[in-house]
Amino acid sequence: MAPNNLTTVLLAACAVLLALAAPPLVVVAGDPDMLQDNCVADYKSLQGPLRVNGFPCKREANVTADDFFFGGLAKAADVYTGNAAGSAVTAADVETLPGLNTLGVSMARTDYAPWGGVNPPHAHPRATEILFVVEGTLEVGFVTAAAPSRLLTRTVSRGEVFVFPRGLVHFQRSVGPAPAVAVSAFDSQLPGTQAAAAALFGAAPAVPTDVLARALRTDAGVVESIKSKFTPK
Repeated sequence: MAPNNLTTVLLAACAVLLALAAPPLVVVAGDPDMLQDNCVADYKSLQGPLRVNGFPCKREANVTADDFFFGGLAKAADVYTGNAAGSAVTAADVETLPGLNTLGVSMARTDYAPWGGVNPPHAHPRATEILFVVEGTLEVGFVTAAAPSRLLTRTVSRGEVFVFPRGLVHFQRSVGPAPAVAVSAFDSQLPGTQAAAAALFGAAPAVPTDVLARALRTDAGVVESIKSKFTPK
């Protein structure tokens, strides 16, 4: 084989190897890999031996089993008193369970009032959600991002599972005569929740009324009326 041809073959082989080794050209969001056996979040200190995911780590000598325990999902939340939506979420994320820091997982319990208790349309920008119905029956759904958007919805009963893709707007609503309970798992220690209505009408500073009026194809008076119900606290 001539030297020039050999060089061409070697360069082509290197290009193939690099292409196989390189990650595909897609955008993937998620928590970074952990850098040590544990990095229990130290809420009391802004200075730590290591900063990961925004929380400093406790020193190993100060870590206890309680850092990895959370009992908050055992108790039903009040979905009736002053609760317009008829639902309540109890999160087991890195802000309530310090041992989750850097582990890239979290959970949440959602309680629903019977006949229409709703977890309003919202999105989790940093996580996919898998929901397991513990009690009752839910109507669930999410809206696809590709235009024109489609609503994918179905009924999910006790013992069944539904998945909400990362970042897509979704909802749950109870459709039975008994209270419903669901437990969700996320592939992020802090998945984040952006409620659609609150984001549009309750932001501070406020989204300009004329922007919302044009986007929603309504008049400013309607927008102002809705905004008054989402006054930032």
